[in-house]
Amino acid sequence: MSTDAQPLKTPGAPGGPGASGGPRRPDDVRTVRASLPRRLVSRPELGAVVGAVAVFVFFSFAADAFLQWSSFSTVLYASSTIGIMAVPVALLMIGGEFDLSTGVLVTSSALVSSMFSYQMTANVWVGVGVSLLATLAIGFFNGYLLVRTNLPSFIITLATFLILQGCNLGFTKLISDTVSTKTIADMEGFPSAHKVFASHLTIGDVEIQITVLWWFALIALATWILLRTRAGNWIFAVGGAKEAARAVGVPVNRTKIGLYMGVAFAAWISGQHLLFNYDVVQSGEGVGNELLYIIAAVIGGCLLTGGYGSAVGAAVGAFIFGMTNKGIVYAQWGADWFKFFLGAMLLLATLLNWWVRKRAEAST
Repeated sequence: MSTDAQPLKTPGAPGGPGASGGPRRPDDVRTVRASLPRRLVSRPELGAVVGAVAVFVFFSFAADAFLQWSSFSTVLYASSTIGIMAVPVALLMIGGEFDLSTGVLVTSSALVSSMFSYQMTANVWVGVGVSLLATLAIGFFNGYLLVRTNLPSFIITLATFLILQGCNLGFTKLISDTVSTKTIADMEGFPSAHKVFASHLTIGDVEIQITVLWWFALIALATWILLRTRAGNWIFAVGGAKEAARAVGVPVNRTKIGLYMGVAFAAWISGQHLLFNYDVVQSGEGVGNELLYIIAAVIGGCLLTGGYGSAVGAAVGAFIFGMTNKGIVYAQWGADWFKFFLGAMLLLATLLNWWVRKRAEAST
């Protein structure tokens, strides 16, 4: 299928009706006469931004330590560990699919890197490279199986989740005789790999973890892809109307496989941080984190039905997670309240996003 075919124009997609980067016709009242407040209301991340402001104000009063710069850096770090995965998960959801294997895939990436380096007595960078190839292969497998079988992504990635969970535990016990990997801190290449994946920058008296920079880079890249490239238009199109997109020449299969490989690439980054930040990896980690990534994307405005959302919204959703997670600690409340606040934010943000979308549709 030719990639030179004109992509389907969908509302909210780059180049589609109402898009900031697409061609504007003089008679298109949605682009010419839309006021700034109306354009803001139509943004998918509006609900997340309102929720983030509310959470920030709430914990500013509930916890005195919350407003300290050192606390803010901790909040950013907690947000980045979720946000690195939430951004590509948001793109995948905009494309109309899910991935339930993301949490354990992060752990699998770290385990492959650690065990290959240790068992092969190689430079840790060799293990990092092998891990990248293995992780991308898993992402390709998910996407390829999806487009070849047309089975629901829920079923395919749930199966991958169970397979990876079993492999993580089984191979680690088989090779290491324990549920954790051996230390690789004394191996060649560890200091440089630690600098890339787990170091921090000092700005004044504040330490910023490098994962925050990885997170910001992924936000910028994903936003550019969605709003300024043909591939971004394809992502919106396959999520909103797959068959219609296919009919006008959009490479649906390649787009979906690419989205799964993008999620796998982010899982590789997160996995290397997990390894080089803590030196050893527990093989049972990661279970349940896939829900946090999806929650962050949904809070950020992504629809479960696909075709709508933004990378910035998912990033704000992850930031809400970081503020809530650390704000409860600074307020000296029980950790059990975290799930309550996360569930409440999910419900409120979803309702606000629903209301915003209805208002935007009524104004067009």
